[in-house]
Amino acid sequence: MRISVDIGEDLLRDVMVLTGEKNKSPALAKAASEYVRRERLRDFGRLLREGVFDYPESTVQVAEEEPGPLW
Repeated sequence: MRISVDIGEDLLRDVMVLTGEKNKSPALAKAASEYVRRERLRDFGRLLREGVFDYPESTVQVAEEEPGPLW
């Protein structure tokens, strides 16, 4: 998808250096993808801390649970 974006030259240059891309469009696409990935990971971490998932808190807790049938 093509869009027009007003970005300062210094910021765009930094994005290109940090992403390792030589062209503007791939650099911005890579930066946007990385931003989305990090936000999703941050949200996942928040959900883990809030206890949304039913994971054991330690390996001791896992060892104490009786194993169920494997099949």
